[in-house]
Amino acid sequence: MKTKINSPSLLAFLLLSSFHAFCAEPSNGLAPEVPGLNLKDHLYQLEAKLPDLEQPYITVAPQDKHDGLTIGKLGVDGGNRALIEKYAADLAVPAKDDQAGNVDSLLISYRGKLIFESYYRRGRGNFPHYQMSITKSYTALAIGRAIQLGLLKMEDLDKPAIGFLKNLDTTKLVAGADTISLAQAMQMNSGIRLPEAKAKELMKNPAQLKGLAEIQAYLQFSAPIPPMPRQFKYQEPDTAIVMQVLNAVAPDGAEKFLKTELLGRLGITQYQWEPALSGLPKSAAGSAILSRDMVKFGQLILNKGKWQGQQLIPEAYIKRATSPNVLAYGTAHYGFFWWVEDFTIDGKTYHAVEGRGAGGQFIFMFPELDLVTVVTSHDKGMGDMLKTLPPRIIPAFTAK
Repeated sequence: MKTKINSPSLLAFLLLSSFHAFCAEPSNGLAPEVPGLNLKDHLYQLEAKLPDLEQPYITVAPQDKHDGLTIGKLGVDGGNRALIEKYAADLAVPAKDDQAGNVDSLLISYRGKLIFESYYRRGRGNFPHYQMSITKSYTALAIGRAIQLGLLKMEDLDKPAIGFLKNLDTTKLVAGADTISLAQAMQMNSGIRLPEAKAKELMKNPAQLKGLAEIQAYLQFSAPIPPMPRQFKYQEPDTAIVMQVLNAVAPDGAEKFLKTELLGRLGITQYQWEPALSGLPKSAAGSAILSRDMVKFGQLILNKGKWQGQQLIPEAYIKRATSPNVLAYGTAHYGFFWWVEDFTIDGKTYHAVEGRGAGGQFIFMFPELDLVTVVTSHDKGMGDMLKTLPPRIIPAFTAK
């Protein structure tokens, strides 16, 4: 006979007790995986069909998979083990609804070492979790890589973006289209405003948006572009401009550039990146990345563009991309497709840089603490991690 547990707090206590036993020594088991995974499958649809794990996989001593991550151990290499294990237990409690709490993975890197790794529900060690808007953040890093390679210059960020798109019919563009810089597009203040009726009309025939026709349509049918300062608006046209510029300057195009010069340099090979209507890789959403590989992006930023001793992205670019360039919503600011905000915990303020994706995909970076935390989820909307994670994670690395 099974005993029904009605109290979430009691369930968390029981889970925590089992986690203490489970995490007492480094795990010799492997993180859960999807057998026979084919990266040519549509991962977004496949992910939705994955059965929940029968029990969470949690380790305070992640395995060295020789994937480029330096491995450590929670507690030994930093962090309050009791606080993190308690948080891990709470994340394993069944979610009350589909809006929040459906966490699939939580990983923590401290001072350059991966010290905690966990998978819940649909989380798998070898399954690239679908990424929504955090795909924008990866696209911004690709622009930085292009600058490091000399395909663009830092000063090009403030030049008109259409200057790189040679085959546009500029005679048909709205007034002010030639004033939108690459930096403004990455800050979501291009000023493009496409009437809803026109957008619906264009989508009736997606084939007409192939190649540069996508940007031609945005800049031809938009309302006139006002001068700066322009209002922040979170929208796809700005991201599309950036991917088109990357495609224009990369010798073999954006898709190969992302594969070899961004993902490849970080040792990321188990991924998927869907094509947009233009035929280029999607820039607003559409990538799928392993949780461990998401840690690499966070570490790259904390290392000011360096990875394994090599400068992949200019430090000056990383600084500007993760600065509070424009006010977005509330107290949150926006850099180049990266979010910037501060959290006050126990009377002290901590600066944070974040990659965010709908469904609950996050890379949290706390530079002052040299701390990266990655979360994947399958929530409806953003979930509650922006509110709940910082007060649970930060004290584990500040408590004396």
